[in-house]
Amino acid sequence: MAQGYFVTGTDTGIGKTWTTVALMQYFKDQGKSVIGMKPVASGCDELDGQLRNEDALLLQEHASVALPYQDVNPYAFALPVSPHIAAEQAGVEINITSIVEKYQEIEKKSDIVLVEGVGGWLVPINTQQDVADLAQVLDLPVIVVVGMRLGCINQAKLTFAAIEQKGVLCKGWIASCVEQDMLMLKENIQTLCAATAIPLLAVLPNAAGLDAKAFAEKIDKTL
Repeated sequence: MAQGYFVTGTDTGIGKTWTTVALMQYFKDQGKSVIGMKPVASGCDELDGQLRNEDALLLQEHASVALPYQDVNPYAFALPVSPHIAAEQAGVEINITSIVEKYQEIEKKSDIVLVEGVGGWLVPINTQQDVADLAQVLDLPVIVVVGMRLGCINQAKLTFAAIEQKGVLCKGWIASCVEQDMLMLKENIQTLCAATAIPLLAVLPNAAGLDAKAFAEKIDKTL
């Protein structure tokens, strides 16, 4: 079976997908086959009569193994809102068991599977379960993407604490420089390094476009 990782973040719009693609490239550079999966996505556009998510399409594009879109993103919703609301508006209930079954099919096809969550760690995906429950049921080590901007220290520490409370292994965190000129960036990173034993795996720079190879080269070689 493949080795899997669950990529979560401190918020939405902080670089989870680019980070996931960078991790995919990191493992491909090691000669491993890699698949990316985004089980739930809201804010999808219609393409050829089907809902498609820009982030999920990136994961599909950068995978070593060609998969149908529905395998990469089983739950796609048009409204750019919290997934439990988007699902309710679409008349759908997101079922964690079906996601796990799809993951178990996928993991037979590659060496590595990277599963990207939706939003942050505690974003609800149905009326009773959230992203944290999905990661726990998948039983995957977690990698946290911290969006480096004002407020990130509080958000990161809360996320780390919530992961620990859930009893899920956190493999490391990645600093995603979402602001071009964040004040005291180095000091913020140092503060977070001092606040947790969770290892910093990479600092990904602010960039106008995705450069998977360049980003992958910044990832620590201990994964």
